[in-house]
Amino acid sequence: NPYYFIFPIIGILITLLIKRFLKEKVGEGVPFALFAISRKNGILSPQKMYDSVITAIFTVGFGGSVGLEGPAVGTGAAIGSNLGRAMHINYRNRILLMSCASAGAIASIFNAPIAAIIFTIEIFSLDLTFSSLIPLLLSSISGAVTSILLQGDDHLIYYQLLTGFRIQDLPYYMLLGIFTALASVYFTRTYMFVDQQFNKIKNPRSRVLIGAGILGVLIFLVPPLYGEGYETTNSLLNGNLIEVVDQSLLNEFTDFEYFSLLLILGLIFTKAIATSVTMSAGGVGGVFAPSLFTGASLGFLFSRTINDLNLGQIPESTFALVGMAGLMAGVLHAPLTAVFMIAEITGGYELFLPLMIVSAVSFLISRHFLPYSFYTHELAKKGDLLTHNKDQVVLRLLNLKKIVEKNFSVVKPGMSLRKLIDVVSRSPRNIFPVVNDDGKLVGILTLDDIRSFMFDKALYDALVVAELMSSPPEVVNIEEEMDEVMKKFQDTGAWNLPVVDYNRRYIGFISKSKMFSVYRRKLIEFTA
Repeated sequence: NPYYFIFPIIGILITLLIKRFLKEKVGEGVPFALFAISRKNGILSPQKMYDSVITAIFTVGFGGSVGLEGPAVGTGAAIGSNLGRAMHINYRNRILLMSCASAGAIASIFNAPIAAIIFTIEIFSLDLTFSSLIPLLLSSISGAVTSILLQGDDHLIYYQLLTGFRIQDLPYYMLLGIFTALASVYFTRTYMFVDQQFNKIKNPRSRVLIGAGILGVLIFLVPPLYGEGYETTNSLLNGNLIEVVDQSLLNEFTDFEYFSLLLILGLIFTKAIATSVTMSAGGVGGVFAPSLFTGASLGFLFSRTINDLNLGQIPESTFALVGMAGLMAGVLHAPLTAVFMIAEITGGYELFLPLMIVSAVSFLISRHFLPYSFYTHELAKKGDLLTHNKDQVVLRLLNLKKIVEKNFSVVKPGMSLRKLIDVVSRSPRNIFPVVNDDGKLVGILTLDDIRSFMFDKALYDALVVAELMSSPPEVVNIEEEMDEVMKKFQDTGAWNLPVVDYNRRYIGFISKSKMFSVYRRKLIEFTA
């Protein structure tokens, strides 16, 4: 069908056309929310309430190989953020409101309220307390109920559990966990590599044409890559491999003994490429659906291979289901979310044990190779990642530029002791930055440095500042993170450190006492 080639190109072009009319950068949604929580006090612009979800609809609707879940979560977070701003609530409650809106979005999409709550805790690094649990529960339930009222029994994933957990299958589940971990690493690193290559293409038009062309060819050759892929996922979950094979241009080779398995293997490798190209070329979407698609394909391939080679007899549909949890745990670094989401959306509660085994193994191995998830690796690289470490979180919320004190008297290296004493007599501080004619910091002076000379008038015109000054124990750059500044205070034992820009031009001083005072106020606001 030639439309498989044309539609993805049209979708990306429409998406980019919409982006040109929007003032801010448009992305998947979740990373923007995480950045806002970490760096912008949980504030997202009003545009974020609609930009990613609108562009994602065109991307996915025309065949882009991504999902709609990430943009929906980002949209929910933006709605919560702007509602919090309108209500003038503090940072902690604003983050809670963002989490509630995101949980409601996930619950409504998958009809999985418990998984939605766990998602916000794992992805947003939300500290779960009794006061936050109730709003999260209410928002998740509201999202799920609203979805049922509007959509009825229509579900994204259809699955009927035929075979529960059998203890003799335990080794196979552990082995599947290893394979899903490796597939998760491949998925994430493929995206990182493809995105890096597309960033080298400086001409935006060339980037779009190349990306859209590659995507069109991939989907034309492998139609199951079209869109989110839930149709293929459902076919594999229900053992209907023939439905997947019939979509391929190579379906005439179905008589070949292992053709079907090779096709599924090809889906696993090409889905990561198609998703990466879609996003890197300018399309907007998430990785929820692609990770479920890849996990189901891998689980089915693994079990069918075991059965065909007579290494055992294991339920293919069950392993396809559990494989979905393994990929989600490895790609998103959210093992608990994976366990509860797959259990809730499929009703496979009898599979909690294998779901936990595969998710845990996948998460541990993938985290060894990739310390950060698909959502967080870029933020972590830039130092913008929020964690569950409360001290670090509060430090990240402090703004060094707002704490710098500038009421210090500046002296020049060639200034005589006589003039220096006159400056000291009029200064409210006992530290004096020594700055040259270019405005660059060359040293500091303290009262202790000149106390022994202050009353010897014979030295007033004999000594100059350059002979009395000393080097500061450490220098702080105005762009440094507050946790780095705190480390410098700890290492030096100093109470005041000079602050400079990248050209070492003097800006002011930061004091440990003021930093602790601001930190304490922010901590109270964060935990209140």
